[in-house]
Amino acid sequence: MDKNFFLERKENEARAGILTTPHGDLATPFFMPVATQAAVRGLAPDQLIQAGVTCLICNTYHIYLRPGDAIIEKAGGLHRFMSWNYPLATDSGGFQIFSLKSISQIHENGIRFQSHVDGSQHAWTPEKAVEVQIKLGADIMMVLDYCISYPSSYAAVEKAVALTTLWAGRCQNHFHSYYKNQSKKKPLLFGIVQGGIFQDLRERSLHEIESFDFAGYAIGGLSVGEPQEELIRITESCTRQLNAEKPRYLMGVGSPEDILHAIGSGVDMFDCVLPTRNARNGTLFTSEGRLNIHNQQFSGDVDRPIDAGCACPVCQNFSRGYLRHLFITGEILGLQLASLHNLYFYMALLRTAREKILSKQFSQWKKNMLSKL
Repeated sequence: MDKNFFLERKENEARAGILTTPHGDLATPFFMPVATQAAVRGLAPDQLIQAGVTCLICNTYHIYLRPGDAIIEKAGGLHRFMSWNYPLATDSGGFQIFSLKSISQIHENGIRFQSHVDGSQHAWTPEKAVEVQIKLGADIMMVLDYCISYPSSYAAVEKAVALTTLWAGRCQNHFHSYYKNQSKKKPLLFGIVQGGIFQDLRERSLHEIESFDFAGYAIGGLSVGEPQEELIRITESCTRQLNAEKPRYLMGVGSPEDILHAIGSGVDMFDCVLPTRNARNGTLFTSEGRLNIHNQQFSGDVDRPIDAGCACPVCQNFSRGYLRHLFITGEILGLQLASLHNLYFYMALLRTAREKILSKQFSQWKKNMLSKL
């Protein structure tokens, strides 16, 4: 396996490094906004770049159904289709199918599911998950895994671990078979560790997935309703045992607090819908904590930005009172400005975390930030 991750500096377990992908290098730790339908809702690519976004993650399940992987392939891949010239990640589609479990059936060979769009029937196998992601042209791809809900019984989680390992091996074999005679640069295929909140199952899954020698490793099956202390415990347990020479990705996390805890545990990559989804609901992240722009107290607040310390164009040009006015009157601009601000906040948070690791000041900075968020 080619080396694609280079560690620059550590402070305790927190890491700063460089992840090399076919569309450029990524400075870690980094956060990937979710472009579910090949778009971050309400924001254009140039706005994302302006905010400091370096990598997006797209939803394989949704794009497979609409507009279809054949159309994306015809367009030259997702990069050309959505006019994004930087690294792109894709998930395997497994989590979305799991979340629609009322219209899906899981078996050893994969998943059969009914489209939530038109009711059509589909078979989703590990090989299919790899093939579709290759057609999409992702730089970072995920194996098909079996994500299970919380709480679940030990027996159910054990079954999920067994299927995740089986499918991971098939994904790896299919991936290598496809690229065996290809001269173009290969994307990075990540394995996924499952196991719920059961320590022994997490360890079993981790060792089984690591045996395939993937380009990187994701910690899956978290942020599905478990208490925060369990999220922190499982993350720390996994990062202590995962190969230190490979990138580590905590899937679907999350809040600024959870991200800071995870960076301190040695996680390199994150994704979540939280910054943009919360923005559309009127919740804004600031250096002094969250604020709900719907609150009446902001109606006459026409002299202060969302966050006085923020360099985003929203805070440089608009007041809290104006943002509240946009939300109360249902103006689409309000959703866009709030989303842009929240992404600026997340990108600045991750960028500062990296800077603090490089200067060996992360631990104290993290403590200060957690006291305010």
